[in-house]
Formats: sequence, C-alpha cells, structure tokens
Amino acid sequence: MRVALYEPDIPQNTGTILRLCACLGIAADIIEPAGFPTSDRAFRRAGMDYLDAVVIARHASWPDFESWRRGARHRLLLFTTAAPLSYLDYRYRADDILLFGRESAGVPEPIHAAADARLVIPMQGGLRSLNVAVAAAMALGEALRQTGGMSR
Repeated sequence: MRVALYEPDIPQNTGTILRLCACLGIAADIIEPAGFPTSDRAFRRAGMDYLDAVVIARHASWPDFESWRRGARHRLLLFTTAAPLSYLDYRYRADDILLFGRESAGVPEPIHAAADARLVIPMQGGLRSLNVAVAAAMALGEALRQTGGMSR
C-alpha cells in the first residue's frame, strides 16, 4: 500500500502524512510540483525525525507518476468530496495507492478520470472537507484494517 500526494501545498500537512506513513510502514509518493521546498522548516517540524524512516518517491509531474503507476500495475484510489462511494464500502488491496489532492484545489478532472475508484469520507452536510492529513489517516486506517496491514 502507498499514499500519494498530488502537488501538496501545505508543508505541515505533508510532514504529518509522511510521519503517518513512517509509523505505519507505508511508502509515500509526492507528485510535483509541491507548493513549498522540502527543506521548509514547517515541513521538517511536522515530520520531525520521522522523515528519515519513510520511503518517499518523488515524481516530477503527474505524467511521470502515472507512467510509473501503470508500469507497476497499482490501482489508484482517489479520495475526493466529489465521489459516489464511501471509503468504508470499498474493498482495498494491499498494493493500492491512496491518492490525496491539493489542500487548496483537489485534483483536476483528468486525474479524476485516471482513478480506478473515487472514494469519499462521509461528512455532515454543508461542510467542505476534512484536513488532508486527517483524511489520509482515516483512509489508510481502513485500508490497512481490511488488508491485514494493522496486525500488530
């Protein structure tokens, strides 16, 4: 299982997600361009010393990531507020990639179209979205629970 971040633009959220990946033994993919340098203090502070414990693959662009993903034959699961299916009703596989969009703008339509599934975390009406790090933790927790990845 992997977590992919599409052009992340808030360093604290990215650092928190990478710390989550380190703690759970999950690889992470960052699809550039990011909205901040990875040397940013806020990014390093949020990730703390966990950044050395996570495997991070950087992809220079969406086409580069998509080419790699298709070659590796991973399913791509996009988490979006514009999805028809609850993340709780989906059946995950151990080699899935959970994709999260930019905090400020999500992902463009071509990326929606490229996803093998689009999933939503149900929320109360009238609210826009969860924090991306919270959403990643919820989604990854459910996916690992289903695939036996949280057996400790």
